Amino acid sequence: MRRALFITLVSCLITIHQTRLINRCDLAKLLHQEEMDGFEGYSLSDWLCLAFVESSFNISKVNENVDGSFDYGIFQINSHYWCNDHQSHSENICHLECQELLNPNLLSTIHCARKIVSATGGMKNWVGWKMHCSGRPLSYWITGCHLG
Repeated sequence: MRRALFITLVSCLITIHQTRLINRCDLAKLLHQEEMDGFEGYSLSDWLCLAFVESSFNISKVNENVDGSFDYGIFQINSHYWCNDHQSHSENICHLECQELLNPNLLSTIHCARKIVSATGGMKNWVGWKMHCSGRPLSYWITGCHLG
Protein backbone atom coordinates (compact mmCIF):
# COMPACT_ATOMS: atom_id res chain seq x y z
CA MET A 1 0.00 0.00 0.00
CA ARG A 2 2.77 2.43 0.92
CA ARG A 3 4.65 1.52 -2.22
CA ALA A 4 1.61 2.31 -4.40
CA LEU A 5 1.12 5.63 -2.59
CA PHE A 6 4.80 6.49 -3.04
CA ILE A 7 4.69 5.69 -6.78
CA THR A 8 1.55 7.82 -7.18
CA LEU A 9 3.18 10.72 -5.33
CA VAL A 10 6.35 10.52 -7.43
CA SER A 11 4.26 10.40 -10.64
CA CYS A 12 2.40 13.54 -9.58
CA LEU A 13 5.64 15.34 -8.77
CA ILE A 14 7.14 14.41 -12.13
CA THR A 15 4.01 15.68 -13.91
CA ILE A 16 4.09 18.92 -11.93
CA HIS A 17 7.79 19.36 -12.64
CA GLN A 18 7.25 18.98 -16.40
CA THR A 19 4.60 21.70 -16.51
CA ARG A 20 6.01 25.11 -17.43
CA LEU A 21 3.56 27.93 -16.90
CA ILE A 22 4.04 31.52 -17.99
CA ASN A 23 2.45 34.43 -16.17
CA ARG A 24 -0.32 36.18 -18.13
CA CYS A 25 1.40 39.58 -18.00
CA ASP A 26 4.81 38.13 -18.88
CA LEU A 27 3.23 36.56 -21.95
CA ALA A 28 1.53 39.87 -22.80
CA LYS A 29 4.90 41.67 -22.58
CA LEU A 30 6.60 39.11 -24.81
CA LEU A 31 3.82 39.22 -27.38
CA HIS A 32 3.94 43.02 -27.30
CA GLN A 33 7.73 42.99 -27.83
CA GLU A 34 7.27 40.61 -30.76
CA GLU A 35 4.73 43.01 -32.30
CA MET A 36 1.78 40.64 -32.04
CA ASP A 37 -0.66 43.35 -30.90
CA GLY A 38 -2.72 44.09 -34.00
CA PHE A 39 -1.04 41.42 -36.12
CA GLU A 40 -3.59 40.38 -38.75
CA GLY A 41 -6.16 42.36 -36.74
CA TYR A 42 -5.80 40.39 -33.48
CA SER A 43 -5.19 42.15 -30.17
CA LEU A 44 -2.96 41.06 -27.30
CA SER A 45 -6.17 40.13 -25.51
CA ASP A 46 -7.02 37.71 -28.34
CA TRP A 47 -3.60 36.07 -27.99
CA LEU A 48 -3.89 35.83 -24.21
CA CYS A 49 -7.38 34.37 -24.41
CA LEU A 50 -6.12 31.86 -26.98
CA ALA A 51 -3.21 30.81 -24.76
CA PHE A 52 -5.51 30.40 -21.78
CA VAL A 53 -8.24 28.36 -23.50
CA GLU A 54 -5.75 26.17 -25.36
CA SER A 55 -3.19 25.45 -22.63
CA SER A 56 -3.94 27.46 -19.45
CA PHE A 57 -0.62 29.26 -20.16
CA ASN A 58 1.24 25.92 -20.11
CA ILE A 59 4.27 26.17 -22.42
CA SER A 60 4.99 22.43 -22.13
CA LYS A 61 1.50 21.08 -22.87
CA VAL A 62 1.23 18.26 -25.41
CA ASN A 63 -2.14 16.78 -26.32
CA GLU A 64 -2.86 13.74 -28.49
CA ASN A 65 -5.82 14.03 -30.86
CA VAL A 66 -8.12 11.23 -32.05
CA ASP A 67 -6.59 11.40 -35.56
CA GLY A 68 -3.14 10.55 -34.17
CA SER A 69 -1.77 14.06 -34.50
CA PHE A 70 -0.52 16.06 -31.51
CA ASP A 71 -0.98 19.66 -30.34
CA TYR A 72 2.10 21.37 -28.90
CA GLY A 73 2.84 24.25 -26.58
CA ILE A 74 1.05 27.29 -25.27
CA PHE A 75 -1.08 27.72 -28.43
CA GLN A 76 -1.51 23.95 -28.99
CA ILE A 77 -0.16 24.00 -32.54
CA ASN A 78 -1.09 20.86 -34.45
CA SER A 79 1.53 18.47 -35.85
CA HIS A 80 -0.57 17.42 -38.85
CA TYR A 81 -0.23 20.81 -40.51
CA TRP A 82 2.27 23.06 -38.79
CA CYS A 83 5.26 21.16 -37.35
CA ASN A 84 7.09 17.85 -37.65
CA ASP A 85 6.87 15.48 -34.70
CA HIS A 86 8.14 12.38 -36.59
CA GLN A 87 5.09 10.49 -35.24
CA SER A 88 2.40 11.43 -37.71
CA HIS A 89 2.25 12.70 -41.29
CA SER A 90 2.90 16.44 -41.33
CA GLU A 91 2.76 19.18 -43.91
CA ASN A 92 5.16 21.08 -41.61
CA ILE A 93 4.06 24.50 -42.87
CA CYS A 94 6.06 26.26 -40.13
CA HIS A 95 9.22 24.30 -41.07
CA LEU A 96 10.13 23.33 -37.53
CA GLU A 97 10.31 20.41 -35.16
CA CYS A 98 7.26 20.25 -32.87
CA GLN A 99 9.55 20.04 -29.83
CA GLU A 100 10.66 23.62 -30.60
CA LEU A 101 7.11 24.70 -29.74
CA LEU A 102 7.84 23.66 -26.13
CA ASN A 103 10.80 26.03 -25.80
CA PRO A 104 10.22 28.52 -22.95
CA ASN A 105 11.51 31.46 -25.00
CA LEU A 106 8.41 31.05 -27.25
CA LEU A 107 10.04 32.61 -30.33
CA SER A 108 9.46 29.56 -32.56
CA THR A 109 5.91 29.34 -31.26
CA ILE A 110 5.24 33.01 -32.04
CA HIS A 111 6.77 32.68 -35.51
CA CYS A 112 4.55 29.67 -36.27
CA ALA A 113 1.45 31.35 -34.79
CA ARG A 114 2.04 34.26 -37.19
CA LYS A 115 1.87 31.81 -40.11
CA ILE A 116 -1.30 30.24 -38.75
CA VAL A 117 -3.21 33.50 -38.34
CA SER A 118 -1.96 34.70 -41.72
CA ALA A 119 -3.56 31.65 -43.32
CA THR A 120 -7.21 31.38 -44.30
CA GLY A 121 -9.36 31.48 -41.18
CA GLY A 122 -6.97 33.43 -38.96
CA MET A 123 -7.52 32.61 -35.30
CA LYS A 124 -10.59 30.60 -36.26
CA ASN A 125 -8.07 27.85 -37.00
CA TRP A 126 -8.22 27.28 -33.22
CA VAL A 127 -11.56 25.82 -32.10
CA GLY A 128 -10.94 27.03 -28.53
CA TRP A 129 -10.57 30.63 -29.70
CA LYS A 130 -13.74 30.39 -31.83
CA MET A 131 -15.76 28.99 -28.93
CA HIS A 132 -14.44 31.07 -26.03
CA CYS A 133 -12.81 34.26 -27.35
CA SER A 134 -14.27 35.31 -30.70
CA GLY A 135 -16.78 38.14 -30.50
CA ARG A 136 -16.42 38.55 -26.73
CA PRO A 137 -15.07 41.49 -24.76
CA LEU A 138 -11.48 40.54 -23.97
CA SER A 139 -9.80 43.69 -22.67
CA TYR A 140 -9.68 42.27 -19.13
CA TRP A 141 -6.95 39.88 -20.28
CA ILE A 142 -4.38 42.70 -20.23
CA THR A 143 -5.70 44.45 -17.10
CA GLY A 144 -2.82 45.17 -14.74
CA CYS A 145 -0.13 44.32 -17.30
CA HIS A 146 2.34 47.16 -17.74
CA LEU A 147 3.60 46.81 -21.28
CA GLY A 148 5.69 50.02 -21.36
